[in-house]
Amino acid sequence: MKRPRRLLLNAFSMNCVSHIQQGLWRRDDMRQLEYASLDPWVELATLLEKGCFDALFLADVIGTYDLFRGGAETSMVEAMQIPVNDPAMLIPAMAYATEHLGFAYTSSVLQMPPFTFARQASTLDHLPRGRVGWNIVTSYLRNASANLGFSGLPPHDERYNRADEYLEVVYKLWEGSWEEDRYFRTTPLMAHAP
Repeated sequence: MKRPRRLLLNAFSMNCVSHIQQGLWRRDDMRQLEYASLDPWVELATLLEKGCFDALFLADVIGTYDLFRGGAETSMVEAMQIPVNDPAMLIPAMAYATEHLGFAYTSSVLQMPPFTFARQASTLDHLPRGRVGWNIVTSYLRNASANLGFSGLPPHDERYNRADEYLEVVYKLWEGSWEEDRYFRTTPLMAHAP
């Protein structure tokens, strides 16, 4: 007998004024202008958990949409995913306010070295006891490369080759750096005193 499939509910947002609903920030009943404050994010997380949502997905981009009319002016005027904050920084506060809600966030493999990312992601996952997931991206906005210190956005295939290597390194750091149940223990200095 087949077990019934469970419907998973996931909310989708971004730590900015306007994600994909341009102009809603102008409404009096919206809190998007408070995107840089923890209060609306904690309120959202507790509301989602109360509504039995499984997770909140936090999108992110590194760069600005700059193709329309030859530049980024429209994106800036309309607050189209700009300004945008790092979504990972919201997760500890939201996780602290909830018990079951999961969190996924976007982070590009071009953003930081694998060791630094593995360390930060591991810490981020430990705090809410395993309720965190990573949306792996390779970046696609041309000006993202300048923000990340590249002379130009690497070609598509090169970005995906880097991603493969990045994932391999990160996975090895997570799974192979420590033996299971191995912790460092220190002996008090006075233990060996006469």
